[in-house]
Parts: sequence; structure tokens; C-alpha cells
Amino acid sequence: MIGKTKIDISSILGIAVALVAIMGGQMLEGGHIGALIQFAAFVIVVGGTVGAVLLQSPVRTLISGIKMSKWVFYPPVKPYQILIRQLVSWSYLSKQEGFLVLEAHADTVTDPLIKKGLQLIADGSKPEKLREILEIEVGTEVSFQRQSAKIWEAAGGYAPTIGILGAVLGLIHVMENLSDPSLLGPGIAVAFVATIYGVGLANLLFLPVASKLKTVINEQLVMREALVDGLVAIANGENPREIESRLMSYFVDH
Repeated sequence: MIGKTKIDISSILGIAVALVAIMGGQMLEGGHIGALIQFAAFVIVVGGTVGAVLLQSPVRTLISGIKMSKWVFYPPVKPYQILIRQLVSWSYLSKQEGFLVLEAHADTVTDPLIKKGLQLIADGSKPEKLREILEIEVGTEVSFQRQSAKIWEAAGGYAPTIGILGAVLGLIHVMENLSDPSLLGPGIAVAFVATIYGVGLANLLFLPVASKLKTVINEQLVMREALVDGLVAIANGENPREIESRLMSYFVDH
């Protein structure tokens, strides 16, 4: 269940600190920022990394992983209090008017898992069967999200190696033009900057994004597990206060 999002200041601050440290260090050493800007090196590293990840992962997974990257800066809010109130409210309703009343509420929710759960309860599904169906849904959803997040981890593995490949290509270019001193500088620059791009993108962007997405996915999994537990409890006809107390235990650290 995903609510409205707000910007993650720590992600913005992390990127800003990393860039300032690298650029500041370059200037303190007497270098200039322009030396780190090499379009050829960028094309080699980024293009090679994207190609390697695309070879490894289906296009659908790649696109999903790219879309999920927005969670690094705008992570989904965890509206667990709203979720618990809804589940407790449906529990009271089902006790007062029967499970069939939940069918009307299923038509008003947008979350596919909640909709399916309420419809199954209204149809009279057994609690154990309800849990089995919903857990399969959650497992499939989380599995795909984790596979999507792994594209960033894969990119973090490939980028440094492709950066070295770019360095070798730059050195080959240098060796081919030893007789022309004017071409030595650009070739050496591409060689070293390609390595910087590969290592920098891997450790300052790709791998941190992968770790952040894994954290967000795990937090969403807790929400889904609480939701399944609550829906099964409703199907079992448990006391609404007991349901609320148990669901709150999922979020004791919030």
C-alpha cells in the first residue's frame, strides 16, 4: 500500500556531499573540473554498462528498475495507521452486517491486493485459503521488485570493469599516435577519466541506489504482510481490538 511521497533529504545530501568532495579535492590538487568531463569516456562507460545490464535482464525488468529509482528521492510513505484503521473498520462492519458487506468496499479501493482480499472474504473464502492466495500475490510482487532493483546492483558490478576497458581503449589510442604529440593528451585523458567514471558511478550511484531500493522494498513488504494478516483475521472473525493490537506490533519501530 503506497501513500503520498515526500522528498528524501538524505539522498539529496548524500549526492551533494559526494560531488563536492570529489570536485573540491580535484581543485585542491590544482586540477580543474573540465579535466573530468570527457564525453568519449562517458559514452564508453554508460553505454557499455547499459548494454551489459540489458543483456542480463529482460527489458520489462530493466524498465521497472529505472522507474523504481524515483524511490531513492521520493520513497513511498508507509501509511500504516491508515491501513490499520481501515482493517479494523472492516472488521467491525463484517461482524455487524456480515462478510457480504465488504464487497461494496472492495469496489472503492484502488490497491489490487486489498480489493482481491475483500472480494475473497465476501465470497466466503476460508481463512487458510485466503492467506495462501494473498501470500502468493505478495511473493510475486516482491520478487519482481527485487529483480528490478538488482539491475542497479548489476550496473555497479559492470561499470568499474567497463571503465577499465575504456582506459585500455584510451591507451591504445595513445600508442597509435605516439608520433603526434597533439593527440597524446586527449587519449590519456579518456583512459584515466573512463576509470574514474566507472568506479565513481558504481560506488556513488549504482550500488547506493540498489541498497536504497532494497530497503524500501523490505519496508513495503512489512506493510503487505500486515495487510494479509489483517484480512485473514477479519475472515477468521477475530475481535477488532485484538486485530488492531496485533497489527500495531508490525510497526513498533515507527
